[in-house]
Parts: sequence; structure tokens; C-alpha cells
Amino acid sequence: METPTAVAAGAVLTFFGSALLLWCAAELRLRHHLRRHGIPATARVVADGDPYGEPYGDTFGELDSAPLLSYTALPEVEVVSVRGAAEAGRARAVRAAETVLARPRGTTPLRRPARLVPGALVQVMYDARRPSRVVLAGADLLPTLATDVFWALLGTGALAGGLSLFASLLAR
Repeated sequence: METPTAVAAGAVLTFFGSALLLWCAAELRLRHHLRRHGIPATARVVADGDPYGEPYGDTFGELDSAPLLSYTALPEVEVVSVRGAAEAGRARAVRAAETVLARPRGTTPLRRPARLVPGALVQVMYDARRPSRVVLAGADLLPTLATDVFWALLGTGALAGGLSLFASLLAR
């Protein structure tokens, strides 16, 4: 391989592999944090529709492999600082309870599992500060393992290919 081509290919593969591994690590960390420190809730799988309310020709709402979930996020409160005996321990609402529509993180199979049909109830964990960050809880941990390993291997392979091209240039 000629030197300019090897440099360009090595740079592209190294950048792609590094970015993919960084994204995998950030996504895994976020999902792990949500599963350990998130707020549990029960969500209902809702059918997808376009912005005008028309279904996409998908009568069962299963075109997207990541289901659209609807759940109620708890209100966020803030404790007022102690100024006097009359106001001690009072709380004021920062954010009211809201209904959230979100897709869970880490769910990218080719086909939607049968247990995630519209109308089904699933257990989720969400972030209190950003209620739209949600992961499926419970028995849904193993299906994401295969895709996580796939993306990590793809990133590692691309990074190794790019670095080997750079190493072959330095060995000349």
C-alpha cells in the first residue's frame, strides 16, 4: 500500500475505532449507572406514529426495534434552607410529575421481542434529573450483552487495523 493511502486509511480506522470504543464505554457506563441509581417505574409500550398522528402502516407498532415507552416521572422537590422555625423542613416543587415518552437505551435488536408489543407493561429505571434517559430493568440485561460485545469488537478491530497500518509505515 502506498504511503499516502496507508496514512489516510490508518487515520480513518484509528479515529473510527477510538470513537466507537469511547461511545461504547460511555453508553455502558450510563446504562450501568441508571440500573444501579435510577428510579424504578412501570412503563407501557405505546405504538409509534408519525407527527400527524397517522400510523406508518404498522398496525402493531413494531417497526422500530426499540419500543416507545410511556411512564410517569415523579415530581422533583427541593428542600428549602432553614431560615426560621416556621419554615424549617418545607419543600417546594422544582418540577411537577410528568408523563414521559422515551425509547430505552441499549435496545437495538433487528426484531422487537414479543414481550414488547404495544400495550405491554415493562419495568424500567430512569434518571431523576433527565427523565427521558431510561433503560429496561430486570430480565432485559442479557439481550444487550451480545450487541455490546459486537460494537466493542468492531471498535477494537478498527483501532487495531488503523494502528497496524501506522506501525507498518514506521517499520519501513
